Amino acid sequence: MNTLFLANAGAAGGSNMMMIILFIVLIGFTYFGMIRPQKKQQQQRLQMMDKLKKGDGVVLVDGLHAKVDKINSDKTIVVDADGIYLTFERMAVRRVIPAVAPVEENDAPAADKTEDTASKEGTSATDTKTTDASDETKEDK
Repeated sequence: MNTLFLANAGAAGGSNMMMIILFIVLIGFTYFGMIRPQKKQQQQRLQMMDKLKKGDGVVLVDGLHAKVDKINSDKTIVVDADGIYLTFERMAVRRVIPAVAPVEENDAPAADKTEDTASKEGTSATDTKTTDASDETKEDK
């Protein structure tokens, strides 16, 4: 009986080494597959919080869309949500929508030109519809 136990103990030594190797591979997979990407995401989020400035549009974790009014030194921000001023922790910000740059004078005429062409196209389309309607009335008579 003792010989069977000793024979199994020798074979179990190789099995233990295999278990240790599998355990190390599992730890490596967990680190590179889960922990490391999460740390990168956290660093990007902290960089986003550092770049936050007055006038930026933000979306908070509860879905509230607001504009940053003031950034306090104690890691809180005051947001303006349509005239209501609320104070939140910086970590409550899910996404930052950068403030829109002011429109330059050179860009304004280009926008007017596109509006003019759109209004001209709309006018010609209504003229065609009016002509079609008058043709139908002539056929009815």
